[in-house]
Amino acid sequence: MRLMAASATPPTPSPAAAPRLSAPQQALRKLGLLRPIDLALHLPLRYEDQTRITRLEHAHDGDTLQIEGVVTGSEVVLRPRRQLLVTLDDGSGRCTMRFFSFYPSQQKTLSVGARIRARGELRGGFLGWTMMHPSFQVAGAELPAALTPVYPSSAGLPQAYLRRAVQAGLQRADLSDVLPAEALAECPGLRSPGQDQPWSLQAALQCLHHPAPEVPLAALEDRSHPAWQRLKAEELLAQQLSQVRAKQERAGLRAPALPSRPNGLQQQLLAALPFALTAAQRRVGAEIARDLARPTPMHRLLQGDVGSGKTVVAALAATVAIDDGWQCALMAPTEILAEQHFGKLVGWLAPLLAPLGKTVAWLTGSQKKKERSAMLAQIASGQAALVVGTHAVIQEQVQFSRLALALIDEQHRFGVAQRLALRQKMQDAGLEPHLLMMSATPIPRTLAMSYYADLDVSIIDELPPGRTPIVTKLLADSRREQLISRLRSQVAEGRQVYWVCPLIEESEALDLSNATATHAELSAALSGVSAADGSPVQVGLLHSRMPPAQKKAVMALFGSAAMGVLVSTTVIEVGVDVPNASLMVIEHAERFGLSQLHQLRGRVGRGAAASVCMLLYAPHENGRVSASARERLRAMAETNDGFEIARRDLEIRGPGEFLGARQSGTPMLRFADLATDAALLDWARRWAPRLWAQQPEQAERHVERWMGSKAAFLKA
Repeated sequence: MRLMAASATPPTPSPAAAPRLSAPQQALRKLGLLRPIDLALHLPLRYEDQTRITRLEHAHDGDTLQIEGVVTGSEVVLRPRRQLLVTLDDGSGRCTMRFFSFYPSQQKTLSVGARIRARGELRGGFLGWTMMHPSFQVAGAELPAALTPVYPSSAGLPQAYLRRAVQAGLQRADLSDVLPAEALAECPGLRSPGQDQPWSLQAALQCLHHPAPEVPLAALEDRSHPAWQRLKAEELLAQQLSQVRAKQERAGLRAPALPSRPNGLQQQLLAALPFALTAAQRRVGAEIARDLARPTPMHRLLQGDVGSGKTVVAALAATVAIDDGWQCALMAPTEILAEQHFGKLVGWLAPLLAPLGKTVAWLTGSQKKKERSAMLAQIASGQAALVVGTHAVIQEQVQFSRLALALIDEQHRFGVAQRLALRQKMQDAGLEPHLLMMSATPIPRTLAMSYYADLDVSIIDELPPGRTPIVTKLLADSRREQLISRLRSQVAEGRQVYWVCPLIEESEALDLSNATATHAELSAALSGVSAADGSPVQVGLLHSRMPPAQKKAVMALFGSAAMGVLVSTTVIEVGVDVPNASLMVIEHAERFGLSQLHQLRGRVGRGAAASVCMLLYAPHENGRVSASARERLRAMAETNDGFEIARRDLEIRGPGEFLGARQSGTPMLRFADLATDAALLDWARRWAPRLWAQQPEQAERHVERWMGSKAAFLKA
């Protein structure tokens, strides 16, 4: 991964020469406020109206306001706890200001006879008006002409210091408009009523940092004001410009051209498969094959709902590379998922590779040294045509002979550096491997258009025939016994059951049942129950802290149907395929994210039997679950469509889940909201390629202003 735009931040001096930073300076650096433009774009959370004085005779209980008066009383009392009580008289009434934390200097400022301005929330009671810990200053200065901004801050960074720093940034930053007038003329929402010209960037920032009292606060708070629209439009355009350039730069790189061979390994695999591909799988396979045949690196995201058959599409892509004498690597985030892929791929490919003297290698961190050394040797020699594993695949000692295709499953679980490390395993000078990223978490359209605009996207939008629809039901924890009774009948008929718990150990903070306790409970409840073959029902336990060999043994028992019930944490969220399992119970479902619930539900419905997903929820003491939890549970009950689930998840929680570590933890959209700013996103998508083509210098300046070094994260 290369930086797309060099940061304007000056190089960091050597440690010996670096001056010591004050606590506020360190806090600014921690917030990423390094350049004048960073400070200028650090916008207020809210505003305080210090432009007017309100007399107490006109005040109401609960008002947040500013008063001015003379201190008529100031004393420290010790009961019920030490506090400073200051009485302020404004001529129309009195207010007691109460401070539980104060310094001698503040006590001196608030001495009797001083004239003070105080701002805070006013409360009325039997003893008169009070303010708890109001902000205050000595009266006499002119009232400000604009609202006072309150900025996002951190420990060691007082608001007064931050306000001065932001104001200095506003004065020093280059806020000249770099966008062409015709682009701004087409952008929606940039004009105030009756205004001919769109808001300039400088005017927009000045308004947002120091809004005049007459500016409607509601328009600032809901970000519908034209000043906000200008910033959101600029931000979205910077993101789209970065995406377009990332794609253009990738088009200039070279990769092995891998044309599909008639009667080659791919045709042999298709003939050997015990099932026919769906139309969607064939369409997506053709899109990938066209990419692989080109001498530029493929950078494609393969989306498909749970159980749609992404693994076989990846296997078909691998055969194209192997046919041409190259190697492939498949990296998965967990050992269980990697092992699931390995089992399928060995079954499909090993018989085809054996006559060629090639193998499928397996790499994980838990391998014994002897086995690992043998695998490393096969990979380095090229004997291993396909390497499947976890993060172990990208470790330094793994040396590929000729890597041409990198496959990354559940791509949102990997960081930028991890994806980059796999791409850099290519040893042939001047060549990049093709990259196919896979995700069972469907990405909503607006997210794909913004954060993933630099990728080509393929979608498997149909499930293989024979899959039974999954019925999803909500059940309060108070009906747990009824559910266990149903579980008894299921296992007695020979069906298998998942029971998922969110924690391994008891937590005082979260009153959740843990997997170990649930395992003991279900083992006791099912003692004496016989499976269809007359044998006692086994109840297994699986969680992330178990040794890999133990996990493998448990999964083998469940996969072979020797175990009737598997109590597990979310370690089984992806990659577990047991067609005989027809009941999924998710305990404390209100605690899970929507996409995670959908992934877990996809573990059943993989065979011919009717399948059910029970979402077991525990209401709070008031008998309710939170509003967001209610929305998630309702969405699960109403639809099985992964794309609709993803759309609702974006509405409820925002884009974080879908993006994973694509930005290395740095949010790339601070101001725009994909749920409400679709029109601005469409405008940015139209203009980004035009700007690079027509005015590349202005486009470069715009990206640097908004993205800095963050543009690099789009390249992995």
